Amino acid sequence: MLRFFASRLIQGGIVILAVLCITFVLLKRAPGSPLESERNIPEHIRAQKMAQLGLDQPEIVQLWRHIRGFATFQFPVSEKNGGRTVDEIILQGFPVSALVGCAALVIALGLGIPMGALAAVRPNTLEDRACMMAATAGICTPSLVLGPLMALIFGLKLRWFNASGWYDADDWVLPALTLGIIYSASIARLTRAGLRETLAQEFIRTARAKGASETAVVFRHAFKLACLPVLNFLGPAAAGLLSGSIVTEVVFQLPGLGRHFVGSAVNRDYELAMACAAFYAVLIVGFNLLVDAIQALLNPRIGLHKA
Repeated sequence: MLRFFASRLIQGGIVILAVLCITFVLLKRAPGSPLESERNIPEHIRAQKMAQLGLDQPEIVQLWRHIRGFATFQFPVSEKNGGRTVDEIILQGFPVSALVGCAALVIALGLGIPMGALAAVRPNTLEDRACMMAATAGICTPSLVLGPLMALIFGLKLRWFNASGWYDADDWVLPALTLGIIYSASIARLTRAGLRETLAQEFIRTARAKGASETAVVFRHAFKLACLPVLNFLGPAAAGLLSGSIVTEVVFQLPGLGRHFVGSAVNRDYELAMACAAFYAVLIVGFNLLVDAIQALLNPRIGLHKA
């Protein structure tokens, strides 16, 4: 078990380091600079500001400064956000994104798993085709379309919720429904595929031959292995939901973390962009580590000592 977690942590550290390096290179190669909007300042003032931000140093030195700061929890200051440190900005927006993301994840699991299970236990029937048609429609519908549609129906027409903003206690409902419906489509298809494959295996036929009921066969024997593809999907999906869906937060005007992803790139805020990328990478690595551990516990052929 110790070897398993040590291996995953080392791999995760390498991934986070690679994400930071790639993000830094992309930011540096993108046109513009943090002083792009200040075009009328004298050249010597511009040079002083570049030196103050450390942008006059070699790129390898700048990259090392970012990596060392994140590794030692000495977070840089975002000059584009009132001189606040990047950890303060992320901690301010993350609770909103986390609330919406957690609710969306519950909705996605609550809709997707029953749909996929129903389609799997009744293959080639009307229920199967209806569930898969709904799942396909959900996959093909982007949040840029579903979000405004939800705001129009439930916000402007029925007036059950606010169409945008973060004012009332239920303002998380519409964005969570938008994300939950979209993610439930993928979960439904993965559940159906995994359960159909598991139900065709020999140990399932053995359980049926011993007189086990169909409910026990599906939920006690088959579903434990059938949920493994869903777990694989939930690792990056949960990280994406918790770190904020950019389009959904823009559509519903939420003060979450997603707008910082966009704002840091548009404003050439290198410090905040690097921090957002590092935070997202940490979430990805953390959730994938959790998923690997759960898979090893559910599947005896893997095992923590073999992973």
